[in-house]
Amino acid sequence: MKYSIIKSITLFLASIALLWSSFSFAGGTQYDMRVDGLACPFCAYGIEKKFTKTEGVESVDVDLQKGLVIVKTNESKTFKEDELKTIIHDSGFTMKSVTEKAR
Repeated sequence: MKYSIIKSITLFLASIALLWSSFSFAGGTQYDMRVDGLACPFCAYGIEKKFTKTEGVESVDVDLQKGLVIVKTNESKTFKEDELKTIIHDSGFTMKSVTEKAR
């Protein structure tokens, strides 16, 4: 009985450690872009639509008040600054700056 409890606790702790490591090392990249001209939800939708059609993009968030577009990619996708500018421009807006960071 005592062995069974120890084995259960060990298995539980190993599961927690495995789950924790998957969150800590999710991989991928986050791109924070300052974009001019974002004024309404329709603007946000246009940008989101362009990025979500791109393979490897996990999520797109648009903060209209800050003029910020946040794109998160999986570990297999990276963007060059020119690619980001093109996507934003094709959506009808101007990208002023981009910050890239690993997730």
